[in-house]
Amino acid sequence: MPVPIIIDCDPGHDDALAILLAAGDPAVDLLAITTVAGNQTLRKTTLNARRVCTVAGITGVPIAAGCAKPLVEPLRVAEDVHGASGMDGPGFPEPRVDVVPEHAVELIHRILREHPEPVTLVPTAPLTNIALLLTRYPEVAGRIREIVLMGGSTERGNRTPAAEFNVHVDPEAADIVFRSGVPVTMCGLNVTHQALATPEVLARLEGLGTELGRICVELLTYFAGTYRRLWGFPHPPVHDPVAVARVIDPQLVHCVDASVAVELRGEFTRGATVVDPHRYLDRPVNAKVAVGLEVEAFWDRLVAAVAALGGPARTAEDAGDPGAREA
Repeated sequence: MPVPIIIDCDPGHDDALAILLAAGDPAVDLLAITTVAGNQTLRKTTLNARRVCTVAGITGVPIAAGCAKPLVEPLRVAEDVHGASGMDGPGFPEPRVDVVPEHAVELIHRILREHPEPVTLVPTAPLTNIALLLTRYPEVAGRIREIVLMGGSTERGNRTPAAEFNVHVDPEAADIVFRSGVPVTMCGLNVTHQALATPEVLARLEGLGTELGRICVELLTYFAGTYRRLWGFPHPPVHDPVAVARVIDPQLVHCVDASVAVELRGEFTRGATVVDPHRYLDRPVNAKVAVGLEVEAFWDRLVAAVAALGGPARTAEDAGDPGAREA
């Protein structure tokens, strides 16, 4: 039976691919998409979720907007990585998929209460919505099968020397999640940097011959440019789909048990995830931490999901006149 999941995201180029993987793979049942401020403002991340669902033909999956700022500090977006829109690169048509008139936290709460089985939460963004859910409605913790998140790192960060972006934006929220007692799996930079969108991957997506495949290529091409400029990566890593892949097939993402703590006070380390698989700190294990990725099988699932979502074949106009598409 497919695993019921809710994606909590801040699209974001790699969030877009996480949505496509979740919607197109039969191993999961995507119950809802919720948005939060992170890569861009809440208004922009919500618009981007609507855009992704529109071009992928994803209907019947409610989209709800959540928290517009972190629990404590002002919002710091990643415009240098994802552009002014939060998902620069492709041109998108006017979205035909709307949001539901319900706050993301309330939608998640309602689904957890009403769904006949526990639901897996897959946050690929700052954890503000999830922390608010757990503090406002602690009684639903038992209705959460697990939280499989993209965030943190066993090594260095990508927003500061120590901190990964999602945790850095709202470390108080991450601290609440890791201390919640709900089963947590952390897919951090150390494993997502193994998921590189190489030219061979782009050729596979282009070879689908669909408008959705073309959009994925343009998303990853833009993302490649920022990763080359900012970090010197030859190919861009796609972080967020790795968390979805772990739910689809746990064998795709290898994990170890560890204690994970979020640093809240360090002058240079605020937002760092302190991962302790060797029990140096004598703290109880509270997470599974991803350490390895079956790269070829991962891309097989992602490309297959994009193919399954289909969409219209790419036309000559699409191929020859990018200006014909609405920005």
